[in-house]
Amino acid sequence: MKRIIYILLTSLLIPAFSASAQNSIKPSGDTLIYLKVFGACEQCKDRIEGAVKGRGVRSAAWDENTNQLQLVYNPAKISLEKIKNKIVSVGHDLEDKKADDNVYNALPTCCLYRKPDSMSEDSNTKPDVLNLQSITAAVDSSLKTKPGVIESESVTVIKGVVLEEDNKGVFKPLPNASVFLLSTGYGVITDTDGIFSIHPEQADDRLVITYTGYKSDTIAAGKSREVRIILATDRKLKEVVITTKKRSTYVNNFNPIRTETLTSKEILKAACCNLSESFETNPSVDVSYNDAVTGSKQIQLLGLSGNYSQLTVENLPGPRGIATPLGLNSIAGPWIESIQLTKGVGSVANGYESIAGQINVELKKPENSEQMLANLYVNSAGKTDLNLNLSKKIGKNWSAGLLLHDDFLANRKMDFNKDGFRDLPTGNSFGLVNRYKYSDGKGLESQFGIKILHDKRTGGEVIFDPGADKNTTNSYGLGIEIQRYEAFGKIGYVFPGKKYKSVGLQIDGISHTQDSYFGLTNYNAKQKTVYANLIYQSIINTTIHKFRTGLSFLYDDYQEVFKTANFARTEMVPGIFGEYTFTPNDKFSAIVGMRLDHNSLFGLFITPRLNMRYEPVKGTVLRMSAGRGQRTANIFAENMSVFVSARQLNILGAGPGGAYGLDPEVAWNKGISVDQKFKLFNNDAQLSLDYFRNDFKNQVVIDLENAREVKFYNLSGKSYSNSFQAQVNVEPIRHLEMRLAYRLFDVKSTFSGQLIERPLISKHRAFANLAYEIRGFKLDYTITYNGRKRLPGTAANTPAYQLPDYSPTFITMNTQVSRTFGKKYPFDIYIGVENLTNYFQENVIVAAAQPFGQYFDASMVWGPVSGRMVYGGLRLTIK
Repeated sequence: MKRIIYILLTSLLIPAFSASAQNSIKPSGDTLIYLKVFGACEQCKDRIEGAVKGRGVRSAAWDENTNQLQLVYNPAKISLEKIKNKIVSVGHDLEDKKADDNVYNALPTCCLYRKPDSMSEDSNTKPDVLNLQSITAAVDSSLKTKPGVIESESVTVIKGVVLEEDNKGVFKPLPNASVFLLSTGYGVITDTDGIFSIHPEQADDRLVITYTGYKSDTIAAGKSREVRIILATDRKLKEVVITTKKRSTYVNNFNPIRTETLTSKEILKAACCNLSESFETNPSVDVSYNDAVTGSKQIQLLGLSGNYSQLTVENLPGPRGIATPLGLNSIAGPWIESIQLTKGVGSVANGYESIAGQINVELKKPENSEQMLANLYVNSAGKTDLNLNLSKKIGKNWSAGLLLHDDFLANRKMDFNKDGFRDLPTGNSFGLVNRYKYSDGKGLESQFGIKILHDKRTGGEVIFDPGADKNTTNSYGLGIEIQRYEAFGKIGYVFPGKKYKSVGLQIDGISHTQDSYFGLTNYNAKQKTVYANLIYQSIINTTIHKFRTGLSFLYDDYQEVFKTANFARTEMVPGIFGEYTFTPNDKFSAIVGMRLDHNSLFGLFITPRLNMRYEPVKGTVLRMSAGRGQRTANIFAENMSVFVSARQLNILGAGPGGAYGLDPEVAWNKGISVDQKFKLFNNDAQLSLDYFRNDFKNQVVIDLENAREVKFYNLSGKSYSNSFQAQVNVEPIRHLEMRLAYRLFDVKSTFSGQLIERPLISKHRAFANLAYEIRGFKLDYTITYNGRKRLPGTAANTPAYQLPDYSPTFITMNTQVSRTFGKKYPFDIYIGVENLTNYFQENVIVAAAQPFGQYFDASMVWGPVSGRMVYGGLRLTIK
C-alpha cells in the first residue's frame, strides 16, 4: 500500500514540481530536474545512471516504477541537451527524444521497453477487451500452439500471460511486461497478446513480474508449466495457476550441461531405504553388491565404477575416500528431495574429481519441506527402517530441520542360497542431520548444520559369534564399525537489484573412522577432511555473458592400517577456477571452464572443461562436452571386497611418494547427446540418445586375473570406456508412463600388457519401467535384462573352484503398489517385491566350505546374491 501511494503521489507531484525545479538554482550552482526516461528493469537503471554520470552531474537516480530520472547537475558545466543525448545514445527514449532503433534492438531482452505500434496511444487499433473466460480460452489455445512449448518436463519451460483488470472487471493483455528469473536476472518481455515463455535453470526458481505503474511481485516457478498473472485494479499482482502433471524425472533442455533430475516422486517408486536403491528405476546407473558378505553396494556409470563419479550432497563432498564402499548406504531415502545426475564432465566450480559424471543429492530443506514425515519399512528378511523428518519455521527469517534414520537387522540365520554365510550382515545403523537456515529476505542467506552416522555390522558365517570367534579360525566372520561426524555451513549474498550478481562461501569438515576385520585380516582407517569453496558470479554487461569464479581448498588426512602395514598420507589442494557462460539466444549456449589446482603430493595440474548446447529446431536439443578429470585412488577402501577372499594383495611399481606409491588417475571424457521431443499416442514423448568415451592417461589398475592375488599398479597401455544409450519416454494411455532404454558398453583395460574387457561389466543392458497412477493409487513395475559379464580368471584354482569365462544373462523384476489416503494428512501404504522371478547367483562364494583355505573368494559377484524379497511400509506426512 505504501508503494502504491508513493507511485500515485510521485505521478501527481513530480510533473508540477519538476517545472519549478528546473529554474531553481541551489547555492552551489546545481539544478534539480526530473526527466521521463523509458526503461524496464534494474539493468536499465544501471545503464541510464551510468550514462549521465560525469563532469557537471552531481547525482542521478532513476526509478523503475515511475520511469522518472532525478538529476542534479550544473548547467554551467554541462547542458541539459548533452545529458539527453547521452541517455538516448545508450538506447533509452525520452519524451522528446528517441533512441536509435539499432541501439535499442541491441539491448538485452529484459531491457526492451517499447510497446508495439498496435498498442500505442496514437494507434487506431486498440486491444480487444475480453472477459476472464474468453481470455482464458484464448490463452489456452496460444499456450498449446505457440512454438517452443515443452510439456514433458515439470519446470523446463513456463508459459503464461500477463493481464490487466479494469474497474469494470474486464481483462486486457499487457504487452512489454517484464518477466525475469530471481536467481539469474535472465528475463523476457510479454508479446502483443501479453504472452511470455521463459525457462528456469532450477526447479525451485522464482519468477518476478514487473510493469510500469504496478507493484512487482514474485511467484514460484516450479508450481506449474502455465501461469496467468492478473494485474488488478488495486495495482497489485495476483496469480491464477493451472496445475499440471509433474514428471518424476526431467532434463533441463536449456542447460548446456545435460543434467537429469530425479524428483522425490521418482525416488518413491521403489522402497528406497537408502541412496543406493534410488537408482533402481533409472537405466543410466547400475547398482550391484560389491561382494556376497559385507552388504556394501556400488554404482556404475558409463561402464566405470562409482569411484569415478563425483558424489556430492548439496554440492558439498559426499561419501568419498574411506567412506566409498558403504557411503551409498549412509544416505537415507526419505531424506532425499531430489538427485541430479550428470554424465560426463560437469562444472569446474564443483571440483576436478568428476570423470564419469556427477551425482548431486539434495536433502529435504527445512524452509519448504513437510512439517513431519514418518516412515516405517519392514521386509521379509527381517530388516526394519525407521525414519522421521521434522521441519519448523522459527520467526520470520529462521527455519530448522531434523532428519533421523535408524535401521536394524537381527536375523543371523538369513542364508537364502544355503552356503552357510549370512546374505547380509546384521547390526544397526543410525543417522542424523540437524540443520538451520537464515534468510533476511534482502539477499542474505546462510545455513549450517551437523551430520552424524554410527554404523555397526557383523557378518560372515551364520554360526559366527564375534565374542568367541573373532580373529580365530573357529568360523569366518567380519565386523565393520563406522563413526562419522560432519559440520557444514553456507553463506551467500545476492546483490539488491542485481539478481544475477552473488557471492557465496561453502565450508565442510568431516571426521570418518572405520574399524573392521575380515576373517583374520584387520583394516582400520581414519580420514579427516576440510573443504572450502568461495564463488562469485555476475554478468559482463548483459545476461548474455555470465561468469563465475572462485577459490577452493581441499584437505584430506588418511591414516590406514592394513594387517600390520601402515599407510598414511596428507593431501592439500588449493585451487582457483573460472567459468564463462555464453547465451546469445535460446538456440545456443556454451559453458567454458578452467581450474588450476596444486596437489601437495602430485603438484600443479589444469582441468579444462567445455559444455555446449544447440537447438536447431524447437524440441531438438544437441549437446557436446569434453574435459579432464583427476582423482586419487584409495585402493583399500574402494576395493574392500578383496578383503573377503584369500587373495594376496600386492602393490607393483610403487614409488617413494604419491598415494600408496601410485600416480593419480587422469582421464579425458568426451560426449554427445540428442534429446528429441515428439508426439505419440496424442501425448508428449521424448527420445534421448547419448554417447560418451573416457580415455585414461593414467589409471590405477585393479588386476584380478590371477585367482591367487590382487595386483595394483599404474596403467601401462590403453584403458577406455565407450557408452551408448538410447531411451524413450512415452505415455501410451492416460495415467500410464513408460520408460524404455537400451545401453551398450565397450570397456577395456590393459592387464599385464594385454588389452581385454574389464571384468564384471555387462556389455548389453535393456530396461523398461511402467508407472501407473490414478486417484492416489500407484503401480510401478521395472524389468531389466542384463547381458553376460566377463569373469576374472580362475585357472589357478583347482577344477572344482574354477568359474566359466562369462556369466549367464539374466532378467530381474521389481514391482511396488502404493495407495495414498487423506489430503490434509496424507497417509501412504506401500507393498513391493524385489527380484520377483526369484533369480539368484548360485555358489556366489567360491570355496564357501573352506573360508580360511587358499581358494576362498566372496568377491566374484555378477548377479543377485539372494532371491525374492517382499517388503511393506507406512508413510505419514504432515505438510
